[in-house]
Amino acid sequence: MTRHVRPYGDTTGDGMVQMSFTLPVPAGPKADGAARQLANRMGVDPAMVVHSKPIGDDFTFFVVYGSVQHIVDLDDVRVVEREYPLLSPAEVNTTLKKLLRRKLVVVGACIGSDAHTVGIDAILNIKGFAGEKGLEYYRELKVVNLGAQVSVPELVRRARAEKADAVLVSQVVTQRDAHLLNIREMAAAFREAMGERRPLLIAGGPRFDPLMAGELGVDRVFGRGTTPGEVAGYLVHAVQTRKTAPPVKAARVTSAKTKENT
Repeated sequence: MTRHVRPYGDTTGDGMVQMSFTLPVPAGPKADGAARQLANRMGVDPAMVVHSKPIGDDFTFFVVYGSVQHIVDLDDVRVVEREYPLLSPAEVNTTLKKLLRRKLVVVGACIGSDAHTVGIDAILNIKGFAGEKGLEYYRELKVVNLGAQVSVPELVRRARAEKADAVLVSQVVTQRDAHLLNIREMAAAFREAMGERRPLLIAGGPRFDPLMAGELGVDRVFGRGTTPGEVAGYLVHAVQTRKTAPPVKAARVTSAKTKENT
Protein backbone atom coordinates (compact mmCIF):
# COMPACT_ATOMS: atom_id res chain seq x y z
CA MET A 1 0.00 0.00 0.00
CA THR A 2 1.23 3.51 -0.84
CA ARG A 3 2.23 5.37 2.31
CA HIS A 4 1.72 8.97 1.16
CA VAL A 5 -1.50 9.87 -0.65
CA ARG A 6 -3.30 12.93 -2.01
CA PRO A 7 -6.87 13.32 -3.28
CA TYR A 8 -7.61 12.04 -6.78
CA GLY A 9 -9.73 13.97 -9.28
CA ASP A 10 -8.74 13.77 -12.94
CA THR A 11 -5.24 12.31 -12.55
CA THR A 12 -3.45 10.48 -9.75
CA GLY A 13 -2.20 12.84 -7.06
CA ASP A 14 -3.68 16.02 -8.55
CA GLY A 15 -5.19 16.91 -5.15
CA MET A 16 -8.63 17.79 -6.50
CA VAL A 17 -11.44 17.93 -3.90
CA GLN A 18 -15.09 18.94 -3.85
CA MET A 19 -16.81 20.33 -0.78
CA SER A 20 -20.08 21.99 0.12
CA PHE A 21 -21.06 24.51 2.78
CA THR A 22 -23.52 27.32 3.55
CA LEU A 23 -22.70 30.96 4.31
CA PRO A 24 -25.07 33.48 5.94
CA VAL A 25 -24.79 35.77 2.92
CA PRO A 26 -27.45 36.62 0.28
CA ALA A 27 -26.79 34.92 -3.07
CA GLY A 28 -24.80 36.92 -5.62
CA PRO A 29 -21.28 37.70 -6.84
CA LYS A 30 -20.11 38.83 -3.40
CA ALA A 31 -21.35 35.59 -1.86
CA ASP A 32 -19.43 33.60 -4.50
CA GLY A 33 -16.33 35.63 -3.76
CA ALA A 34 -16.70 34.94 -0.04
CA ALA A 35 -16.98 31.22 -0.76
CA ARG A 36 -13.80 31.28 -2.86
CA GLN A 37 -11.93 33.19 -0.17
CA LEU A 38 -13.03 30.72 2.50
CA ALA A 39 -11.93 27.79 0.34
CA ASN A 40 -8.56 29.46 -0.30
CA ARG A 41 -8.00 29.85 3.43
CA MET A 42 -8.83 26.17 3.85
CA GLY A 43 -6.01 25.29 1.45
CA VAL A 44 -8.03 24.92 -1.76
CA ASP A 45 -6.19 26.89 -4.46
CA PRO A 46 -7.34 27.56 -7.07
CA ALA A 47 -10.95 27.27 -5.89
CA MET A 48 -13.90 27.28 -8.29
CA VAL A 49 -17.50 27.84 -7.21
CA VAL A 50 -19.25 25.29 -9.42
CA HIS A 51 -22.68 25.67 -7.80
CA SER A 52 -24.38 28.28 -5.63
CA LYS A 53 -28.01 28.43 -4.66
CA PRO A 54 -29.94 30.78 -2.35
CA ILE A 55 -31.49 29.27 0.74
CA GLY A 56 -34.07 31.83 1.75
CA ASP A 57 -33.18 35.53 1.62
CA ASP A 58 -30.00 35.61 3.68
CA PHE A 59 -28.19 32.29 3.10
CA THR A 60 -26.41 30.68 0.16
CA PHE A 61 -25.38 27.07 -0.39
CA PHE A 62 -22.14 26.41 -2.30
CA VAL A 63 -20.29 23.57 -3.98
CA VAL A 64 -16.61 24.38 -4.47
CA TYR A 65 -14.07 22.42 -6.52
CA GLY A 66 -10.31 22.87 -6.43
CA SER A 67 -6.88 21.50 -5.62
CA VAL A 68 -5.17 21.04 -2.25
CA GLN A 69 -1.47 20.56 -1.62
CA HIS A 70 -1.88 18.48 1.53
CA ILE A 71 -0.50 14.95 1.71
CA VAL A 72 -1.72 12.22 4.07
CA ASP A 73 0.80 9.89 5.70
CA LEU A 74 -1.09 6.63 6.19
CA ASP A 75 1.34 5.61 8.95
CA ASP A 76 -0.02 8.49 11.05
CA VAL A 77 -3.68 7.53 10.62
CA ARG A 78 -5.28 6.24 13.82
CA VAL A 79 -8.50 4.25 13.65
CA VAL A 80 -10.23 1.49 15.59
CA GLU A 81 -9.90 -1.71 13.60
CA ARG A 82 -12.13 -4.69 14.28
CA GLU A 83 -10.10 -7.14 16.36
CA TYR A 84 -12.67 -9.92 16.37
CA PRO A 85 -14.13 -12.12 13.61
CA LEU A 86 -17.58 -11.67 12.15
CA LEU A 87 -19.74 -14.67 13.05
CA SER A 88 -22.92 -16.08 11.58
CA PRO A 89 -26.01 -16.04 13.84
CA ALA A 90 -25.59 -19.80 14.36
CA GLU A 91 -21.97 -19.31 15.46
CA VAL A 92 -22.96 -16.50 17.82
CA ASN A 93 -25.66 -18.66 19.39
CA THR A 94 -23.41 -21.69 19.77
CA THR A 95 -20.56 -19.70 21.32
CA LEU A 96 -22.76 -17.83 23.78
CA LYS A 97 -24.49 -21.03 24.85
CA LYS A 98 -21.13 -22.61 25.67
CA LEU A 99 -19.81 -19.53 27.43
CA LEU A 100 -22.83 -18.54 29.54
CA ARG A 101 -25.22 -21.50 29.59
CA ARG A 102 -27.97 -18.89 29.52
CA LYS A 103 -29.14 -16.08 27.28
CA LEU A 104 -27.04 -12.93 27.11
CA VAL A 105 -29.22 -9.97 28.11
CA VAL A 106 -29.00 -6.78 26.05
CA VAL A 107 -30.82 -3.58 27.04
CA GLY A 108 -31.01 -0.84 24.41
CA ALA A 109 -32.30 2.72 24.39
CA CYS A 110 -32.04 6.27 23.12
CA ILE A 111 -31.36 8.44 26.16
CA GLY A 112 -32.00 12.06 27.06
CA SER A 113 -34.19 14.05 24.68
CA ASP A 114 -33.14 11.98 21.65
CA ALA A 115 -36.28 10.63 19.98
CA HIS A 116 -34.59 9.06 16.93
CA THR A 117 -34.99 5.29 17.25
CA VAL A 118 -33.93 4.39 13.70
CA GLY A 119 -30.41 3.52 14.81
CA ILE A 120 -31.23 1.44 17.88
CA ASP A 121 -34.07 -0.31 16.03
CA ALA A 122 -31.76 -1.17 13.12
CA ILE A 123 -29.47 -3.02 15.53
CA LEU A 124 -32.04 -4.57 17.86
CA ASN A 125 -35.22 -5.22 15.86
CA ILE A 126 -35.49 -8.51 14.03
CA LYS A 127 -35.87 -6.73 10.68
CA GLY A 128 -32.31 -5.50 11.09
CA PHE A 129 -30.24 -3.39 8.72
CA ALA A 130 -28.21 -3.78 5.51
CA GLY A 131 -29.58 -7.25 4.86
CA GLU A 132 -28.72 -8.54 8.34
CA LYS A 133 -31.21 -9.60 11.01
CA GLY A 134 -31.21 -7.60 14.23
CA LEU A 135 -30.19 -8.95 17.63
CA GLU A 136 -33.76 -10.09 18.37
CA TYR A 137 -33.15 -12.79 15.75
CA TYR A 138 -30.39 -14.43 17.80
CA ARG A 139 -31.73 -17.30 19.90
CA GLU A 140 -29.17 -16.86 22.69
CA LEU A 141 -29.82 -13.13 23.14
CA LYS A 142 -32.58 -11.61 25.22
CA VAL A 143 -33.21 -8.11 23.87
CA VAL A 144 -35.00 -5.38 25.83
CA ASN A 145 -35.60 -2.30 23.68
CA LEU A 146 -36.67 0.63 25.87
CA GLY A 147 -37.21 2.99 22.93
CA ALA A 148 -36.60 6.73 22.92
CA GLN A 149 -36.18 9.55 25.44
CA VAL A 150 -35.19 7.24 28.28
CA SER A 151 -33.67 8.97 31.30
CA VAL A 152 -30.30 7.78 32.57
CA PRO A 153 -31.68 6.76 36.00
CA GLU A 154 -34.42 4.72 34.29
CA LEU A 155 -31.85 3.03 32.05
CA VAL A 156 -29.72 2.06 35.05
CA ARG A 157 -32.77 0.79 36.93
CA ARG A 158 -33.95 -1.37 34.04
CA ALA A 159 -30.48 -2.69 33.36
CA ARG A 160 -30.19 -3.82 36.99
CA ALA A 161 -33.69 -5.29 36.98
CA GLU A 162 -33.01 -7.23 33.78
CA LYS A 163 -29.52 -8.26 34.97
CA ALA A 164 -28.18 -6.89 31.71
CA ASP A 165 -24.88 -8.14 30.33
CA ALA A 166 -24.70 -5.25 27.87
CA VAL A 167 -26.33 -1.83 27.44
CA LEU A 168 -26.57 -0.34 23.95
CA VAL A 169 -27.28 3.38 23.64
CA SER A 170 -27.92 5.12 20.32
CA GLN A 171 -27.57 8.89 19.91
CA VAL A 172 -28.44 10.78 16.74
CA VAL A 173 -29.07 14.32 18.06
CA THR A 174 -25.72 16.12 18.25
CA GLN A 175 -26.58 19.79 18.78
CA ARG A 176 -24.22 21.33 21.36
CA ASP A 177 -22.54 17.92 21.71
CA ALA A 178 -25.63 16.50 23.41
CA HIS A 179 -24.63 12.98 22.31
CA LEU A 180 -21.28 13.23 24.11
CA LEU A 181 -22.75 14.73 27.27
CA ASN A 182 -25.45 12.06 27.44
CA ILE A 183 -22.99 9.18 27.05
CA ARG A 184 -20.64 10.58 29.70
CA GLU A 185 -23.57 10.98 32.08
CA MET A 186 -24.71 7.42 31.39
CA ALA A 187 -21.23 5.95 31.93
CA ALA A 188 -20.79 7.85 35.19
CA ALA A 189 -24.19 6.71 36.45
CA PHE A 190 -23.39 3.03 35.82
CA ARG A 191 -19.98 3.37 37.49
CA GLU A 192 -21.57 4.94 40.57
CA ALA A 193 -24.46 2.46 40.76
CA MET A 194 -22.69 -0.78 39.90
CA GLY A 195 -18.93 -0.22 39.94
CA GLU A 196 -16.92 -3.09 38.45
CA ARG A 197 -20.08 -5.19 38.16
CA ARG A 198 -21.59 -2.88 35.55
CA PRO A 199 -22.64 -4.32 32.19
CA LEU A 200 -20.78 -3.71 28.95
CA LEU A 201 -21.53 -0.16 27.83
CA ILE A 202 -21.79 0.40 24.08
CA ALA A 203 -22.56 3.70 22.35
CA GLY A 204 -23.45 4.19 18.72
CA GLY A 205 -24.48 6.86 16.27
CA PRO A 206 -23.48 8.52 12.98
CA ARG A 207 -21.44 11.30 14.61
CA PHE A 208 -19.40 9.23 17.07
CA ASP A 209 -15.68 8.61 16.65
CA PRO A 210 -14.84 5.02 17.69
CA LEU A 211 -11.56 6.32 19.16
CA MET A 212 -13.54 8.13 21.88
CA ALA A 213 -14.59 5.04 23.86
CA GLY A 214 -12.08 5.60 26.68
CA GLU A 215 -12.79 9.33 26.84
CA LEU A 216 -16.53 8.71 27.08
CA GLY A 217 -16.17 5.95 29.69
CA VAL A 218 -17.70 3.15 27.63
CA ASP A 219 -16.37 -0.17 26.37
CA ARG A 220 -17.06 0.37 22.67
CA VAL A 221 -18.22 3.06 20.28
CA PHE A 222 -19.75 2.21 16.90
CA GLY A 223 -20.05 4.79 14.13
CA ARG A 224 -22.21 5.12 11.03
CA GLY A 225 -22.87 2.06 8.92
CA THR A 226 -22.53 -0.42 11.78
CA THR A 227 -24.48 -3.63 11.20
CA PRO A 228 -26.14 -5.96 13.73
CA GLY A 229 -23.59 -8.66 12.91
CA GLU A 230 -20.72 -6.40 13.95
CA VAL A 231 -22.40 -5.70 17.29
CA ALA A 232 -23.19 -9.39 17.85
CA GLY A 233 -19.59 -10.29 17.05
CA TYR A 234 -18.34 -7.72 19.54
CA LEU A 235 -20.64 -9.04 22.27
CA VAL A 236 -19.24 -12.54 21.82
CA HIS A 237 -15.68 -11.20 21.81
CA ALA A 238 -16.26 -9.11 24.95
CA VAL A 239 -17.87 -12.01 26.84
CA GLN A 240 -14.99 -14.30 25.89
CA THR A 241 -12.48 -11.69 27.02
CA ARG A 242 -14.18 -11.26 30.39
CA LYS A 243 -14.42 -15.00 30.89
CA THR A 244 -10.74 -15.61 30.18
CA ALA A 245 -9.37 -12.55 32.01
CA PRO A 246 -7.35 -13.55 35.11
CA PRO A 247 -8.98 -12.65 38.42
CA VAL A 248 -7.72 -9.50 40.06
CA LYS A 249 -5.88 -10.41 43.25
CA ALA A 250 -6.49 -8.30 46.30
CA ALA A 251 -3.45 -6.28 47.30
CA ARG A 252 -1.72 -7.43 50.49
CA VAL A 253 -1.89 -4.69 53.10
CA THR A 254 0.81 -4.53 55.75
CA SER A 255 0.18 -2.24 58.65
CA ALA A 256 2.89 -0.22 60.35
CA LYS A 257 2.25 -2.15 63.60
CA THR A 258 2.91 -5.45 61.82
CA LYS A 259 6.17 -4.06 60.43
CA GLU A 260 7.27 -3.09 63.92
CA ASN A 261 6.55 -6.57 65.27
CA THR A 262 8.65 -8.15 62.54
